[in-house]
Amino acid sequence: MSEAGGRGCGSPVPQRAPWSLVAATAAICLVSATSVWTAGAEPMSREEKQKLGNQVLEMFDHAYGNYMEHAYPADELMPLTCRGRVRGQEPSRGDVDDALGKFSLTLIDSLDTLVVLNKTKEFEDAVRKVLRDVNLDNDVVVSVFETNIRVLGGLLGGHSLAIMLKEKGEYMQWYNDELLQMAKQLGYKLLPAFNTTSGLPYPRINLKFGIRKPEARTGTETDTCTACAGTLILEFAALSRFTGATIFEEYARKALDFLWEKRQRSSNLVGVTINIHTGDWVRKDSGVGAGIDSYYEYLLKAYVLLGDDSFLERFNTHYDAIMRYISQPPLLLDVHIHKPMLNARTWMDALLAFFPGLQVLKGDIRPAIETHEMLYQVIKKHNFLPEAFTTDFRVHWAQHPLRPEFAESTYFLYKATGDPYYLEVGKTLIENLNKYARVPCGFAAMKDVRTGSHEDRMDSFFLAEMFKYLYLLFADKEDIIFDIEDYIFTTEAHLLPLWLSTTNQSISKKNTTSEYTELDDSNFDWTCPNTQILFPNDPLYAQSIREPLKNVVDKSCPRGIIRVREESFRSGAKPPLRARDFMATNPEHLEILKKMGVSLIHLKDGRVQLVQHAIQAASSIDAEDGLRFMQEMIELSSQQQKEQQLPPRAVQIVSHPFFGRVVLTAGPAQFGLDLSRHKETRGFVASSKPYNGCSELTNPEAVMGKIALIQRGQCMFAEKARNIQNAGAIGGIVIDDNEGSSSDTAPLFQMAGDGKDTDDIKIPMLFLFSKEGSIILDAIREYEEVEVLLSDKAKDRDPEMENEEQPSSENDSQNQSAEQISSSSQEVDLVDQESSEENSLNSHPEALSPADMDNAASISPSEQTSNPTENHETTNLNGECTDLDNQLQEQSETEEDSNPNVSWGKKVQPIDSILADWNEDIEAFEMMEKDEL
Repeated sequence: MSEAGGRGCGSPVPQRAPWSLVAATAAICLVSATSVWTAGAEPMSREEKQKLGNQVLEMFDHAYGNYMEHAYPADELMPLTCRGRVRGQEPSRGDVDDALGKFSLTLIDSLDTLVVLNKTKEFEDAVRKVLRDVNLDNDVVVSVFETNIRVLGGLLGGHSLAIMLKEKGEYMQWYNDELLQMAKQLGYKLLPAFNTTSGLPYPRINLKFGIRKPEARTGTETDTCTACAGTLILEFAALSRFTGATIFEEYARKALDFLWEKRQRSSNLVGVTINIHTGDWVRKDSGVGAGIDSYYEYLLKAYVLLGDDSFLERFNTHYDAIMRYISQPPLLLDVHIHKPMLNARTWMDALLAFFPGLQVLKGDIRPAIETHEMLYQVIKKHNFLPEAFTTDFRVHWAQHPLRPEFAESTYFLYKATGDPYYLEVGKTLIENLNKYARVPCGFAAMKDVRTGSHEDRMDSFFLAEMFKYLYLLFADKEDIIFDIEDYIFTTEAHLLPLWLSTTNQSISKKNTTSEYTELDDSNFDWTCPNTQILFPNDPLYAQSIREPLKNVVDKSCPRGIIRVREESFRSGAKPPLRARDFMATNPEHLEILKKMGVSLIHLKDGRVQLVQHAIQAASSIDAEDGLRFMQEMIELSSQQQKEQQLPPRAVQIVSHPFFGRVVLTAGPAQFGLDLSRHKETRGFVASSKPYNGCSELTNPEAVMGKIALIQRGQCMFAEKARNIQNAGAIGGIVIDDNEGSSSDTAPLFQMAGDGKDTDDIKIPMLFLFSKEGSIILDAIREYEEVEVLLSDKAKDRDPEMENEEQPSSENDSQNQSAEQISSSSQEVDLVDQESSEENSLNSHPEALSPADMDNAASISPSEQTSNPTENHETTNLNGECTDLDNQLQEQSETEEDSNPNVSWGKKVQPIDSILADWNEDIEAFEMMEKDEL
C-alpha cells in the first residue's frame, strides 16, 4: 500500500541530503513523466475520465449508504443479509474478527475517503457521529495491528483533513482536535501491548483491561507476524508529532529496531512470524506478501514522513535482498531466510499486489510494470485476484475479499508513467466490481472466484482504500479540494501530512543501521529518480515491458517465467528425473533420488513413501531438482482422488431485485444432470409438499416446470430427486435441516446416490446449507416469485435487467436499498485473510452420522500437511507444457503443495507418520541454521 506524498524534484537525491531535498518522493517525482506517454497509446478523454470518476462516486454512495442505513453503528456491513456485523452476535470467524472492536470500524475507516471524494458535508456529519457514538473502552480483545492501521490511522487521517478544511474556512469551523484526542486515548490503550522484553508488541490487547489480567483474556501469546510488529511507526510517530507525546514514536521505533537486529544476516531477509519474547524466528520463510508486506512499506515511508536516513538504509538493504532472492520477474516467490536460493512455496498470495506500488515509490519501475501486468492477466482470467494462486496461475485459495492492493499499484503506476493503459485497467476493475460483486445492499466479497459465489462480508478497507485509489486514478488535480501531494498514504490509505517531519522532533535519531551492515552508495541512486533516466526517450517503454507478458497466464508455458538457474543446464547433463518416469525397482532412479536428497521407505503395508531433505542433496541444484520431483509426485499421487471429486456449483438469484447479483455456493450431486457438461437450468422456485420430498408430492401443480425446494433428512437424496422429477420439476435444491449451517463453516459435499442405478434421474440436483437456503426462502416470503439459475459457475447478468436496475444517482441508490431482504440466518466462519494457511472451500471433511439417511459423500481436500521448512518448485524442466485450464476451473489447490512427504497406493498416509516426518525435517533445518551461524 503505497505513497502519494511529495513536492516534486528532478535529479537523484544525494546520500543523506537535507530533509528539504528528500521530502519529495519517487512516486510524485514521476508524475512529471505523464507528458512522455502521448505517443503509442490512445489517451482517455476528459469526459470519459469524469464519467468513470462519477461512477466511482456512485459506487461509494451505494456501499457507504447501505452501511449507514443497515449496519451503523456496527463495525461492518453484511451485504447479503443487510445487517450489521457485531462482535459476539455472529459466529466467530477466528482471527479475522480481531479487527472488530465495537467502535464503528467502517465509519472511522471511511473518514478521509469522504474528503478525497469531495463529500465534505458527509465528512462533517460523520465526524460528529464518531464523537457522539464511538466508545473506545469496550471489553473486547482486538488486534493491535488492525486497530492501529484502521482505527488509529482513521482517526489521524480524519484529524489531518479536518484541520485542513477548518483552515480553508468553510467546513469544520467548530472542530477543536476532538478526533486527535480520541486517537491519543486509543494510543494509550495500545501501549500496554509493548510490555515485552523485546519491545515487540503482543498481537492482541483488551481495549478495557489491557494485557495479562485475568479479565483481559489475552497476553499469553508468544508469536506475532513481522508486519504486525513493524507496521506502527507512521501512525505512532504521527500521534507523537501531533500531540507532543514522544512515547508513541519511541515504542514504535524500538519495535522496528528489534526486527532489524533480528534479520538473517547473510540474506538480509526477515521471516513471517517471530517470538515476541526471545526474538527467534518461528516461520522462516520470507516474501513480500501476507505477514511481512507492510513492514517493508513502513521502512520506506518512515523515511519519507520522518526524514530519518536509517529507515531508508534499512529499506534499501532489504530491497536489495528482495530483488536478489524473492523477485523472479514477473513472480515474487517466498524463500527460506537461511537458504534464500530455495523457494519456500509454489504459490503467491494476493497481498503482494501492493508491491508494484511500493516499487514506484522506490523508483524501480521496470519490475513494477512486470509484476503488475502478470497480476492483471490473472484478474482478466478470474475477474478478481484470488487470495492465492500458483506459479502456473491455477487458483490456490479461491476467495477474494475485495482487496484494494492491485488498484493501489495501478494508481501509482499511472502516476509514474502517465500511460492511459492503466486507466483502462482501472475501468476493468470498476466493471468487474459492479458486474460480479455488487448486490442490492452493498458489495459482497467473493467466496469463490471460479463460481462467482459471494460471502456475506464487506470489509472496512474496501471503503477506506478501494474507492480512494479508483477515484484518484481518474481525477484531475482540480477535482480534488486539497493538494494530495502534501500527504503520505498509510498502509490503510489514510492521509498524514508531510509537514509532520519538522514538528516536535524530540526523538533521538541514533543511526543503528550502520552497526549491522555496510551499505554501498548505489543504494541511494534511485531515491528520487530523474524521469529522463526512467524513460529513455521511449514513449512506448512501459508497453514494451508489458507485451511479453500479455499471454503469460493463458497461453504461455509456466516454465518460461519461472527462474531456472543457469547451473541447472550444465553442459552434457541429463534432464532431471520426472515423477511420471520413476520406477522404484530401477537402481539408476534410486541413485538419482539419493543425489537429490530423497529417501525411499518401504512401509509394512506394502506402500512406498518418499521423504525429501534438502540438506542431504549433493548440491543446491540437486536439491531443487528433488523438490520439483516431490511436487510432481504429490500431484500424481493425488490425481485420482481429485478426479473423483466434483467442484462446487452455483445457485444464482436472477429475479428482481437481485438480477444475478446474489450467488450462493452449492454442493453437487453424483447423479442427475451434470451442470458442467450441459446448459444451466433456469426457473422459478417452489417448495415441495411434503417439504422433505420423501414421498409422492401432494402439490405437483406447484412444482411443475419449476425448481423444487426440498429439506434434507428422512430419506435418500436420490429418492427426493425421483419424487420431484415425477411431479414435473425441472431441478431440485436440497436445503440443510441443520439451522445456521453454512458453506463457510462446513465443508461442501456431493450428494451420493442410494446404491442403486440412478440413470433414471435426469434433472440437476444441488445442495445448499441452511444460511444460503434461508436467503432464497426469505426472498420467496418477500417477493413471492423468485427465479434462480443452477449452473457450474455464475453467469453474467442480463444486460436489460442491469440497465433497468442500475442506479443512476444517489437517490436511486437509496430507493434501491429500500428493497432488501432481511434475514436472521447466522453468519459464517471465514478464513483469516492475513495469516491463514487454509482454503475455506476445502476444509475438513464433514463427518456424517450413519443414522443420517441422506447418504452424502464429503468433498474434502487431498491430505493437507504443511511443512514450512521445505521448498517445492513446479518448473517444467523438459519444456513440456500442459493445458491446466480445465483443472483450474474444477480444483482449488490446497496446502498439499507444501508437503514434501508423499505416499501412494490405496491408503492415506497416517497422521503419526506425517508428524514424525515433519519433526524430522524441522530438526534438519535447525541443524542447517546452526551451520549457517
